[in-house]
Amino acid sequence: MFLYVVMAFWAGAGLVFNTRLSGMMASALAPSGALMTFIALWTGALWGKPTWGTWWVWDARLTSELILLFLYFGFMALQAAIDDPRRADKAGAVLALTGVVNIPIIYFSVQWWNTLHQGSSVSLKSAPTMAAVMFTGMIVMALGFWMYSIAATLLRVRCIILERERRSDWVAQYARTLN
Repeated sequence: MFLYVVMAFWAGAGLVFNTRLSGMMASALAPSGALMTFIALWTGALWGKPTWGTWWVWDARLTSELILLFLYFGFMALQAAIDDPRRADKAGAVLALTGVVNIPIIYFSVQWWNTLHQGSSVSLKSAPTMAAVMFTGMIVMALGFWMYSIAATLLRVRCIILERERRSDWVAQYARTLN
C-alpha cells in the first residue's frame, strides 16, 4: 500500500511540476508494488484455506486489496499503451492519483465493516499483540521487502532513463565506457 502512495506522490509531482524524472520514478515503482500486492493476496489465500476453510472470500480487505492489484496492472498497461512517454506519464498520474483513494479503504476496512480480518496487531500507540518471535520475523521480512523494492526501483529507473534518452550523446558515451 505504501508503494502505491509513493508511486502516486511521484506521479502527482510529475503532473504538477512537469518533471520527467517523477514520471519515471512512478513507472519504476509500479512493478514492485504489483509484485508485493500479488504476494500478499497469494500468501493470504494459502493462509486462508486452513484458517477460514476457503481460498477466497469477498471480504472488504481482500476485495479492496484486489482492486489495488488491478490499479497497479491498469497503471502499467495504460503507460504501455501510449507511445509518447510524456503523455503516458500524465495519463498514468491521473490514474494513480484517482486510485490512491483505495489506500485508506484498505487500511480502515476492518474497522469500517464487519469482516473476517482481525484488527491491527501492531500499533504505534501500544505494544504488539503478537509473540515477540513473530514480530521480529515480520520486521525482518518487511525490511527485506523494502530493500528489494528500493533496489529494484532504482535499477528500473536507470533503465527507463537510458531507454528514454537512448538517442542522447551522453548515453552513447556511457555505452562506450561500458564496452
